[in-house]
Order: sequence, then C-alpha cells, then structure tokens
Amino acid sequence: MVSVDWDSIRRELISMAEEDLRIRRELATDGSLFEGYHPRMRAIHDSHAKRLGEVLELRGWPGLSQVGCEAAEAAWLIAQHAIAQPVFQRRALELLRAAVQRGEAAALKAAMLEDRIRTLEGRLQRYGTQFDWDASGQLNPLPIEDSAGIDARRAEIGLGPLHEAAQELRAAAKRDGERPPENWTTRQRELEAWCKEVGWRNQDHRRQTVS
Repeated sequence: MVSVDWDSIRRELISMAEEDLRIRRELATDGSLFEGYHPRMRAIHDSHAKRLGEVLELRGWPGLSQVGCEAAEAAWLIAQHAIAQPVFQRRALELLRAAVQRGEAAALKAAMLEDRIRTLEGRLQRYGTQFDWDASGQLNPLPIEDSAGIDARRAEIGLGPLHEAAQELRAAAKRDGERPPENWTTRQRELEAWCKEVGWRNQDHRRQTVS
C-alpha cells in the first residue's frame, strides 16, 4: 500500500487557503471584490478546487487526525469558495459529511457547505449561514426552510441565534466597505444567468442535488 504524505498535503492546503484570503483582502481593499465575481478571485478558486478535488478522489476528505485543525479548516474554505464548480462542491459535501460521521470534521462545516449549495441551486437553506443584499438594500439571510426552527438547528451545530449573526455580518460589511448593488433587480437577473451558465440551475440539477 502506498503511504500518504499527509504532512505535505497539510502544508499545501494551508498555503492555498492563505493565498485565497490574501487575494480577497487585496480586492476588498480597492473595492473590486464587491463588484460581482472577480476574475482573479475565480481563477484562484477554480485552481484550488482542482487540486483539492485530486486529493479528495485519491485520499478522501482530509480529516482532523490526518492534517490537523488548520489544514482541515483550509480544505473546507477551498471547497466553500469553489462556487463555479457544482460537481466538485457536491462531491466535497458528500465526503465532508462522511468525515463528520467519523468524527474527523465539524458538523458546522458540512452545514455551511450544504447551505451554500442549496442557495446556488435556488433552494431554501437550512441553517441561515448564507446572506445577501435584499431589494431594500439590507443584508439578510437568503430564504430559509422551516424558518421557525432555524435557531434550534443552528444550536445543534454550534451556532448562535440568527439575529445575532445578522448583526455581526452587517457590521462586518460596513467595516469592509461592502455596499448593496446599485440595481438589485439587474443583479438578481445576472446571478440567475450565471448559476445556469456554470451548471447550478438547469433541468438536470435536481437529480444532481445533495439533500
């Protein structure tokens, strides 16, 4: 059996996550991060998703006991940010859920990735982790399934009440200089078209969905 150099994978995952966050900070500083999906950011996300996908198919999800907390967090970050890669994100969620069952990953991470996939598919999220600007220019959670039970579900995975998260995210957006779109209707139309273009929303997507 070929041994796995988990230490090398650990360093690579951390390096990729650091690069992702560095580019994000640069683009946030000049304001261009908030003007749609920046080509430079997408290039980083796609490249990192390709590499993590290779690791996943050969070795499975890099668990806590294999790569440690920092690199496990980095693997999740890479998967979470790969929004232009539907096949990869769905596969990552399957493997991440399996890692959660083995005690090798946090349930919170799987929940956040599930919410992201659901919203990209145009479905209701379960844990209220995905936010966006609404038509009134307010940063709010995207539509939620069984909204009455949201805080109970959040508590199960270690999250606080949704209203507290909303306050924190709005404060962070203000601090970072993030602004609502000038034309919300146009932005929604563009987002819908983009989701169809990359494969999130089409006639076959329900068969591909990870529940």
